[in-house]
Amino acid sequence: MKILSVTRLAIPDVKVIRFARFGDDRGYFSEHFRQTDLAGHPDLGLFADQSFVQCNEAFSRRGTLRGLHFQWQPKMGKLVRPLSGRLIDFALDIRPGSPSFGQIIGYDLPALRDRDFAEWIWVPPGFAHGTLLPEETVIEYFCTAAWNPAAEAGISPLSPDLDWSLCDPQLRALYAEIVAQGPLLADKDRHAPTLTKWQADPRAALLQD
Repeated sequence: MKILSVTRLAIPDVKVIRFARFGDDRGYFSEHFRQTDLAGHPDLGLFADQSFVQCNEAFSRRGTLRGLHFQWQPKMGKLVRPLSGRLIDFALDIRPGSPSFGQIIGYDLPALRDRDFAEWIWVPPGFAHGTLLPEETVIEYFCTAAWNPAAEAGISPLSPDLDWSLCDPQLRALYAEIVAQGPLLADKDRHAPTLTKWQADPRAALLQD
């Protein structure tokens, strides 16, 4: 896995990992994941303490909004990329005591085949994760914990008390446009608690580092 760069986003714990593709007139090849390369990279030392135990694939139709999901037992981080289509990935900081608690950021990940690189986004434990799909999209994500339905919850992506001040304005505008049109949104996500209600939930303390 040839890592080209690691970029810290507006909330620095969320990172974008750019890795190389090797192409010719036939197409391209890429080694998109190698645990030892992630763990050994100077900007990704945290992966020395993380292992990935589950890999998921999700297909979403145009206009789908998923999230904002998280798990506290065991805590789950996600390494996410699109296989086709276009993914707008969102990370909401819900770590008690964090200076960026309640702030949400987004990153645009189009699955373009004519580039000599592709990207992962790393959403660490302590963040609620969501995805917005402006077109039909297939995503893949590695998880640092197995899914535990008894210890997962969500915050509604429509929650009015999210702090969008750090989010790219164009991505926020795209989000608002799709929401105004009526996104494809699961009932459990639509009716999930607001950030304020989750903050008052005793289980919120379980996300403390």
